[in-house]
Amino acid sequence: MFKKLLAFFAAMFMVAAFAAVDVNKATEAELDGIKGIGPVTSKLIMSERKKGEFKNWGDFVTRVKGVGDKSAAQFSAEGLTVSGAKYEGPAKAPAKKADKPMMEKAKDAAVTTKDAIKEAAISTKDAVKETAKDVKAAVTPKADPAKPAASAAKK
Repeated sequence: MFKKLLAFFAAMFMVAAFAAVDVNKATEAELDGIKGIGPVTSKLIMSERKKGEFKNWGDFVTRVKGVGDKSAAQFSAEGLTVSGAKYEGPAKAPAKKADKPMMEKAKDAAVTTKDAIKEAAISTKDAVKETAKDVKAAVTPKADPAKPAASAAKK
C-alpha cells in the first residue's frame, strides 16, 4: 500500500512538473521554475506584463528584452505558454515561389534590353557606314567627262 501511495505522489509530482505555465498568469516563482528563466528574466516578464498581457509569442519576444526565438523555443519546450499556446517558431518569410515570377520578369526585361541595345548598335554601325560612303564620295574628286584624262591626251 505504501508503494502505491508513493508511486501516486511521484506521478502527481511529474504531472505538476510538466504542467504548462502561462506567462500571463504565472507567479514570479513559477516563472523561475522554467528552465532558462532566471530571476532577472522573470522580473522583466512581470514588469512587461503589468503594462498589459502578452497577446502571443511574437508580442512576448518583442517586449521582453533578451528573449529571442531560440530562448522562446526553449521556454516553450519547458512548459511555458502564452495565452495557452506553445511556441510555433518565428514568422515565416514569404515563399520563394512568389519571388520567381518577379525574377522571370527581370530576366525577360534584361533580355529585351540586351536585344534593343544590339539592334541600336547595328543600326548605328550601318548609319556610320553610309555616312562614311557619303563622305568618301564627297571628298574623292570625280573625273570630268568633258576633259579627257591627262594621260589619255598625251598619247
